[in-house]
Amino acid sequence: MSMAWWALIWGLVSGASLLLGAAAGWWLKLPRAAVAGIMAFGAGVLICALAFELVAESYATGGLLVTALGLICGALLYFFANRIVAKRSRAPGSASASGNALAVGALIDGIPESVALGVGLVAGGAVNPAMLVAIFISNIPEALASTAQQKQSGKKAGGIFLLWGSVTLVAGVASWAGFALLSLTDPGWTAFAIALAAGGILTMVADTMIPEAWAVEHDFTGLIATAGFLTAFAVHAVG
Repeated sequence: MSMAWWALIWGLVSGASLLLGAAAGWWLKLPRAAVAGIMAFGAGVLICALAFELVAESYATGGLLVTALGLICGALLYFFANRIVAKRSRAPGSASASGNALAVGALIDGIPESVALGVGLVAGGAVNPAMLVAIFISNIPEALASTAQQKQSGKKAGGIFLLWGSVTLVAGVASWAGFALLSLTDPGWTAFAIALAAGGILTMVADTMIPEAWAVEHDFTGLIATAGFLTAFAVHAVG
């Protein structure tokens, strides 16, 4: 099996946690503290994966300037995309509108994450386990919260799971595209793309995951995020 197919498969695997989160949001009634705890843990995992995997790989491949440019561009891209989504979802105050906004946010988050998986295959020849775990964990609370709100508004299960199935498919395609496009370019562009994805993910963690977790967990957010960071570092060190 070619590496491009593996990129697609791993993208689908990471995106499949969205379906798990949707299933939990539909059939389970998890307390907000549990959802916030999962989000804080996922934030810690992602920060570690960014620092020790993506940014380090970008710097080793393309140097400081390319890495810095990629991080800045990725942060700005996520920032403006997130602002557009926030403005369009601010007017309707229903649970359905809020749930749809979370779903769109998960799509914006998921594209750079999945691209990072595909780019990692170009750079390292194998999927990054810490990054895969980080994405898998971080997807769950977003899909869970969105599904719970859409269910509350009366949306049917078929439409909800079709939505998350589509986002999962996009994640797989994004991972494949990250591999397919960058395997044809020079290492400098690969390094830039890795940093671009890292900048988008880091901005998402700071703007979305940590504030939402802190709103519920408050003082425990840092401890839980540290546990996630340590878990990802252990995966990195052992791997």
